[in-house]
Amino acid sequence: MSTTKKLRLGPLPRQEVTKLTFACPVSLKGDLDRYAALHAQTYGEAVDAATLIPHMLEAFMAGDRGFRKGARSRAA
Repeated sequence: MSTTKKLRLGPLPRQEVTKLTFACPVSLKGDLDRYAALHAQTYGEAVDAATLIPHMLEAFMAGDRGFRKGARSRAA
């Protein structure tokens, strides 16, 4: 493992997946590719942007208080 600062998105867990296709701005794709390269350098495992996106979205949704609150109120 690299001695660089840890990334917010830590090492990736293995999960069952389903395929989803989406379009994004070219600048976002570039940022995702740079993040993937930094993630690979930090954790020593090659990974591409398409592999990172679901984990990033999951982390984003887990940290969204409004989403969590809405999900709790729908379940009640």
